[in-house]
Amino acid sequence: MKKVWTMAATLVLIAAVALTGCSKSGNDKANGDAAASSPSGSNASGTESASPSNPVTIKVFADEDTANNQDLATNAFSKELENKFNIKFEWTTVPFDGAPEKRQISLASGDYPDVFLLVSYIDHFSQSDLLRYGQQGVILPLNDLIDQYAPNIKKALDGNPDYKAMNTAPDGKIYGLNGLSACYHCSFPNKMWVNTTWMKKLGIETPKTTDDFKKMLEAFKTEDPNGNGKQDEIPLSGSTETFGVHVIPFLMNAFIYDDDHSYLMMNDGKVDLAANKPEWKEGLQYIKSLYDEGLIDPGAFTQNADAFKKIGENKDAQILGAGAGMHPAIFVDIADGNRYSKDYDSIPPLVGPNNVQFATYSYTGNAGASFVITNKASKDVQIAAIKALDYIFTFQGQLEANAGIENVDWRKPQAGEKALDDTMQPQWASISLPAGEKPHNNAWGSLGQYNLSDEFRGSQVQSTDIYNDDGYERRLFDATRDNYDGKQPKQVFPYWGVWIDPSSADQAGMLQTNITNYIDQSALQFITGNKSLDKDWDAYVKGFDGLDLQSYLDIMQKAYDSSAFGKN
Repeated sequence: MKKVWTMAATLVLIAAVALTGCSKSGNDKANGDAAASSPSGSNASGTESASPSNPVTIKVFADEDTANNQDLATNAFSKELENKFNIKFEWTTVPFDGAPEKRQISLASGDYPDVFLLVSYIDHFSQSDLLRYGQQGVILPLNDLIDQYAPNIKKALDGNPDYKAMNTAPDGKIYGLNGLSACYHCSFPNKMWVNTTWMKKLGIETPKTTDDFKKMLEAFKTEDPNGNGKQDEIPLSGSTETFGVHVIPFLMNAFIYDDDHSYLMMNDGKVDLAANKPEWKEGLQYIKSLYDEGLIDPGAFTQNADAFKKIGENKDAQILGAGAGMHPAIFVDIADGNRYSKDYDSIPPLVGPNNVQFATYSYTGNAGASFVITNKASKDVQIAAIKALDYIFTFQGQLEANAGIENVDWRKPQAGEKALDDTMQPQWASISLPAGEKPHNNAWGSLGQYNLSDEFRGSQVQSTDIYNDDGYERRLFDATRDNYDGKQPKQVFPYWGVWIDPSSADQAGMLQTNITNYIDQSALQFITGNKSLDKDWDAYVKGFDGLDLQSYLDIMQKAYDSSAFGKN
């Protein structure tokens, strides 16, 4: 798999985020070693030691995907872990809606569990949370437990510098763990999907420059590509969530690097802001020109993904020319028999007037932790919990946690089938649910996604027809490899693995919120004409002084210099 990593610290990765030496036979041996060590020792909180008749009880607070028929108490993978490690889960579950608030209430009340097990994109402990609760002793460091009882977790940390940096606090302690996700296509979230059927009909070649892209959008707007005799086409749209759907970054990256997150960039090891540079102004001028001509849907700056998809799946006629997004399923249906999915293909980043061409890059995964052990856990519970998590870090454990039961939810490959990464041997294939059947309560799904390594993801069987539902992941893989990978800057600010000094964390959080909000709001005002790029730009740049930008850059520079990235 072709991967281009941006920081010197990550160049030592073999096959990017693949788990080095993590063969199935090695995993099985590690599992046997872990399972052979039974919990022992006294129990300060009253949980008795494990025995054949008396398993260790682990009290767990967990996010439960009730919308997809999940019941963790009766879940097949929950029972598998209980049987394998002689444990008993005592669940406190919350639905995804309102999960963060309920976790915070649990902590504030003091009535919290032994373990928090969260779905990271729904809720997770931030780095500030980990440092605060870790220093208070509410959350326990995992270093010794990992060294003694979790060889597979240790292998994942030691084999992936970015992942280790994300999980290791400045004091060297690991207060919690998030998932290792080698989601290749997610690493380049800000893609542009263009209606190539319309392009062919209108005789348009793939746009290479900002001028080419504008001319294409103009043709989509004026030349009736859907053939219904109406000028109802929407040339370009997006939405407001965080999965690559913002329209500005793809366009801005033809002028200056836009990471769509912090707006920070690296200049020879120095942290700097992109959004106050002349190139940012030039990018806004280009985007405003598209907006002024009605080539960008005004709703792209205010609507959610549901509204975006109503445009992509318009009932009366196909009306969407291009959509911003990590993948096209955000705005069109991809299930077999769909109407429009095959019409949309990704295009490479645009080349700007100064020969600038960037793709937004991000290491996948959320900074912080979705798994923590609290001071309510006895030694027995701590050991049992880390061993259970360590099993999920094996290939087989991840398959069961993420997919479910063999020959029900997944199967072994058949002759002639190919892996997503064609340099790998296929090892598993998912089994689709029959139409109308409820999801099986066999896997933890998102709750169990802790080791989505290159080996795991890349060895999944995928159809070679990228427009079929079962070839969708290959479609995203190919689009990323062919159009985006390698076009990120040589250095990007690694916000995913930089920890802020606890003494500066509150200040940094406030400054970051104020600065990014100011950038977002001002960009929209400039694009829509509520502010003038000619008259108001200088005042906008001066406004960063009032937001104490320099203090923010100083804090982030210190964090970068003290991180694994700055030390290499």
